[in-house]
Amino acid sequence: MIGPDSIVLVYLREPKERVWGVLRRLDPMGVTVEGFDVDGFDPWLRSVEAGADGREQMSEMFFPMARLERILLDRRSAGAPSLAERFAERMGVEVLDYVGRQGEQV
Repeated sequence: MIGPDSIVLVYLREPKERVWGVLRRLDPMGVTVEGFDVDGFDPWLRSVEAGADGREQMSEMFFPMARLERILLDRRSAGAPSLAERFAERMGVEVLDYVGRQGEQV
């Protein structure tokens, strides 16, 4: 079930974008995600591995419903690991434990 603290991929239209991150809020007005463009995932992961604070590189973004095309849970697909699984494998910690759950101070 998609809800707060889900790791998601958000597909947007006009302009087309794909955002990966932690769903912070979903309501009739739109969606708030803490994350970044999907294309930034690998550079972000490399910087976190190198010791950078990845939380500082994530933005909290609001997208109105009119821009939403779809929201998908970040899950393994056709045997390929999800982005969250890739993070956990390389960093040894789950994404939510790294960035914090809703209402937590990290």
